[in-house]
Amino acid sequence: MADLFDTTATEPAQGGSTPRPLADRLRPQRLDEVIGQEQVLGPDAPLGVMLASGSLSSLILWGPPGVGKTTIARLLATETDLHFIQISAIFTGVPELRKVFEAARMRRGNGQGTLLFVDEIHRFNKAQQDGFLPHMEDGTILLVGATTENPSFELNAALLSRAQVLVLKRLDLADLERLAQRAEQELARALPLTGPAREALLEMADGDGRALLNLIEQVAAWKVDGKLDTDALATRLMKRAAKYDKSGDEHYNLISALHKSVRGSDPDAALYWFARMLTGGEDPRYLARRLTRMAVEDIGLADPQAQAVCLQAWDAYERLGSPEGELALGQAVAYLALAPKSNAGYVAFKGAMALARQTGSEPPPKHILNAPTGLMKDQGYGAGYAYDHDAEDGFSGQNYFPEGVKRPVLYQPVERGFERELKRRLDYFVKLRARRGPDV
Repeated sequence: MADLFDTTATEPAQGGSTPRPLADRLRPQRLDEVIGQEQVLGPDAPLGVMLASGSLSSLILWGPPGVGKTTIARLLATETDLHFIQISAIFTGVPELRKVFEAARMRRGNGQGTLLFVDEIHRFNKAQQDGFLPHMEDGTILLVGATTENPSFELNAALLSRAQVLVLKRLDLADLERLAQRAEQELARALPLTGPAREALLEMADGDGRALLNLIEQVAAWKVDGKLDTDALATRLMKRAAKYDKSGDEHYNLISALHKSVRGSDPDAALYWFARMLTGGEDPRYLARRLTRMAVEDIGLADPQAQAVCLQAWDAYERLGSPEGELALGQAVAYLALAPKSNAGYVAFKGAMALARQTGSEPPPKHILNAPTGLMKDQGYGAGYAYDHDAEDGFSGQNYFPEGVKRPVLYQPVERGFERELKRRLDYFVKLRARRGPDV
């Protein structure tokens, strides 16, 4: 998929032919005309430093659609006097790649380098990605790849080691406003929108510059008297669906934001990210499962009711379906966010698993083993077992770990919620055990 301003250039309209799209007419001609992305284009930013030193390296441009990946690649070729070639991983196979590399080799022999821009580079499989390596190493091509997916997951380590990853950000409202003003100058007229309607138009673009220019082109074509307000704009334009890929980065980014908002006891933020996932089309059952995990992992015994609230909300969703059942899940989100937090049970379980792996097949101490046969009694099974109900305070204090395994401290409840009571009980038993001696 092409990026911001990356429609194919056409000649000016002649004889009634279709005029050039607004995005094409506003394509930047220099890097300093690119809106946004100062974090990579500024004088002290990676590309600014590379260009100033005359040492441009292979790059991976990682960012959402419509933020300038193709435009930047094209302008980098202009700045460095490299021949620009653009391919898409979606439409390019091995035979086409061989032709590209051969042409670049011939071009290099004639004294000119090649900047090969590969859009959607993550779509190439491992073998195809490996095919770029020798041509990058011998200088046949300078590779600039563009991807909307996390390169750490989608690109080979060998390819990443030979290229610098630059992160491009979605355009903020200030960037989009600058783009809108540039469009109005090109159109030689202001958009027929009130202030709030103009802001709503910018929000509809959802950080995508190309999408904004397409929306502006639609609005500019309307024949209206006066200015349209927000309601009139919403009637004429459909809001773009929020960018959300249920199997991609946005999925993991948003569930992480939801989980951390719950852990941070912020019900408003937690409900916001929960709603973002629902409006993006996330399966409410997935959210129900993750909420239950949060109850177990981050709240635990500080509020034993939290897990029950999640399971009840999950059951309510299964019975009611969408959208009514989603309200039950939303209430669970708020409950979890406000519940006292403790990961003591989670930490204790991980510690127990590590100790179990470390101690292998160590048997339990014989005094807590049953002895249903005479032979087992002769072997000492059950000998010396203290029945806790007969002991003072209902607590014998016996050792239940394998012989030779030093008693660990795994569960350490916190002074929050119900775990405050559990800590009081645990401390009480520790004192009783100490009082009755190590040989009990």
